[in-house]
Amino acid sequence: MFAKMATYLSGELAATSEDYKLLENMNKLTSLKYLEMKDIAINISRNLKDLNQKYAALQPHLDQINAIEEQVASLEQAAYKLDAYSKKLEAKYKKLEKR
Repeated sequence: MFAKMATYLSGELAATSEDYKLLENMNKLTSLKYLEMKDIAINISRNLKDLNQKYAALQPHLDQINAIEEQVASLEQAAYKLDAYSKKLEAKYKKLEKR
């Protein structure tokens, strides 16, 4: 009976030991994954800082583009007004020419 009890306890301890080894391996793998994720996060942060610096360097050019776009819109409105005025003048000239 003691031999059976010893065998049973030995089996239980072996199973528990295997469970702990499995947990230890899982913890090691999880730790490695977290280290990889940390490296990825550091790289992303570095790349984001680089992109922000590049955007800051481009900002004056983007402001110039916006200013040019506003000027083009203003010139376009002036061209439409000039076209409408020239059509009015043409109509008046034709009217006067008919007299």
